[in-house]
Amino acid sequence: MSSVMIPSYYIWMVFIFPFIGALVAPLTGKTRARDYIAVFFPLVSALFTLSLLLPVLEGETLTVYNSLIPTSVPWIPELGINVGVLSDPYTIIISSLVGWVSLLVMVYSLDYMRGDPGLTRYWFFMNFFIGSMQLIVLSDNLLSLFIGWEGVGLCSYALIGYYYHDEKENWVGTPGTRVLGEEQAYPPSHAGLKAFFMTRAGDIAMLAGMFILFIYAGTFNFQQLVSSPNWATALARNGLLVPAALLIFGGAVGKSAQFPLVEWLPDAMAGPAPVSALIHAATMVNAGVVLVARIGPVFYFALLANPSLIQPFFEVVAWVGAFTALFAATQASVGFELKKILAYSTVSQIGYMMLALGLAGLATNFAQGLSAGLFQLMSHAVFKAALFLMAGVLIHSTHSKYINEMGGLRERLKLTFAVFLVAVASLSGIPPLSGFWSKDAILSLAWSSGQTSLFIVGSLTAGITAFYAFRMLGIAFLGQKSPHLDSVEADGHGLHDAGPISWVPYFVLASATVLFGVLGFFGIEGFLESSASAYLGSLYASAGTATQAVAPAFDLVPAGITLALVIVGVVAAVSLYASRTLSPEKLLASSGLLRGLHSFFENRWYVNAVYYKVFVNAPLAASVWTHTHFEWGVLQRVNTGGEALAKGLSAGMGWVDRSVIDRFGNRVGDAGQSLSRAARRIQTGIVESYALVLIFGLLLMLLLFIFLTGLYILP
Repeated sequence: MSSVMIPSYYIWMVFIFPFIGALVAPLTGKTRARDYIAVFFPLVSALFTLSLLLPVLEGETLTVYNSLIPTSVPWIPELGINVGVLSDPYTIIISSLVGWVSLLVMVYSLDYMRGDPGLTRYWFFMNFFIGSMQLIVLSDNLLSLFIGWEGVGLCSYALIGYYYHDEKENWVGTPGTRVLGEEQAYPPSHAGLKAFFMTRAGDIAMLAGMFILFIYAGTFNFQQLVSSPNWATALARNGLLVPAALLIFGGAVGKSAQFPLVEWLPDAMAGPAPVSALIHAATMVNAGVVLVARIGPVFYFALLANPSLIQPFFEVVAWVGAFTALFAATQASVGFELKKILAYSTVSQIGYMMLALGLAGLATNFAQGLSAGLFQLMSHAVFKAALFLMAGVLIHSTHSKYINEMGGLRERLKLTFAVFLVAVASLSGIPPLSGFWSKDAILSLAWSSGQTSLFIVGSLTAGITAFYAFRMLGIAFLGQKSPHLDSVEADGHGLHDAGPISWVPYFVLASATVLFGVLGFFGIEGFLESSASAYLGSLYASAGTATQAVAPAFDLVPAGITLALVIVGVVAAVSLYASRTLSPEKLLASSGLLRGLHSFFENRWYVNAVYYKVFVNAPLAASVWTHTHFEWGVLQRVNTGGEALAKGLSAGMGWVDRSVIDRFGNRVGDAGQSLSRAARRIQTGIVESYALVLIFGLLLMLLLFIFLTGLYILP
């Protein structure tokens, strides 16, 4: 295998250029040139990722040499902390995916966001977001990764709440809908805060785990952590190994919206469509996957002599992913808000990625789990970004965010329908598209590693996914045209496909899911597993040989079971919502169990409402009670009583001052004056009088002396 020399600054420029774009955006003024300049910097970043990816695709090894910027730069010398970049094939593939999907979203934004008064702010945060995500992907240590981590958190808050004036048309959810008495519609500013606080909960856990790790290991660097594994033994001895790993995983749970920190992402749809495509397809939600792909091998290979010590961590990761996938898919199957359905779908598909990374530590081949997770990440990024971009077109064309206010769009938006069908089929896991191969890689791994329960949950979720995906397609494109569309057309708003600047990005993305599917026939899984092995080898010398890449054989049994469930889901959706051979209303009316499940799923398993009652309403009620009963009922009375007591004491002391102290002082003064006047009378100014007094005084003193000494007593 040949080696290609790559200058180190190629890697640094991948995230530096978007940061520069963010800084330049406010300086370019409100001109059309500003918009193209804003897209230029992600383009350059994407080109740098391409220059790194091409040798990887050709099977060559990257050898990075220092040029302009070293691969590792001193950051906090007192603690021996450097900031550096990774260049293994696994990392380069993820970075390239982020770069090119982000670029397509930015191009789409040129048309979709045209004329928006806040575009300068939009371009700033979008560029800063891309740079922060690339920093997460390329960082060689947890601390610089965390800087990028907080960067995407800040940008997500700003972009989700982009329409911060909170006009009703920008709310997410249906106003007036209540669950357990809790409102289920939220303005953009509220949605942004919700995302900020829920992800911060995970970030705090992550930071705690990072510093526990640093206390024992003395480093944040991934390679150093694996090469000097004594910290892992010390953590295990003190019972902190699994807790530390789970605390770091908490950050991934928050950023990737996994259970229990899942409820922010469906409401994050308050942002513009390209924001949803960027955050919820290729960047922020995948940050958690990248984090687990970093820390999972670190813990696993640091304990290679006894991996059972860390196995509970991988079991938690796998089950959190599997449950989240099912949890979100059921909610997507009953919703009508287009972007919210896609948001639930994103949560579910990220759950599959977490399932794959959990299985990596439970299977015999760690690289196979990593590659399956990477394949799902790639597949999801392209078809979900395409779906979100097309959702923007549908919402803009129909003037509604609800699929039941669409219908019959197949004939009016022919190109969008064709691309939507491809993306939906890939999401559903229909061969030969990429979604089929990526899900099969995960579920086959669960099957082959003996994780039957995880396989069952994953396969069942695949069937539900196919149902809600084709339900969405059937209602929006194949169903009967809604009265709302009649009124839209009556108002002179014609329904038509978007312009080239909008449709080219989602056409390219849908083409990518077809390409990945075709490559599934030709061993892309083996290539990805080889990349995962190279990544593991860069961390741990023997990991490359211990996890030698072997293209996994296609297992017909798990694939057949899953595909059968997918077919059931597709047939059910088409029958209920496209051909209408069955009536969903009559079906629900005929079964109390179905009505109960439908209501349960529609109400978000009551989790969101319970969270508001526990984490929002309860603290607010406690605050009101404390203000009313403690602050006013106790503290204010104490303050009032203290004030009255102070006034009383002050008045009493005033009386004592006036009636006792002042009077006594006055009497002493009067006595002094009287003595002074009496003494003054003695001062006559006559010398004879003074001599007489002197003689009289001497005689008096003599008599006193005689009396005191007893000289008057004769012997």
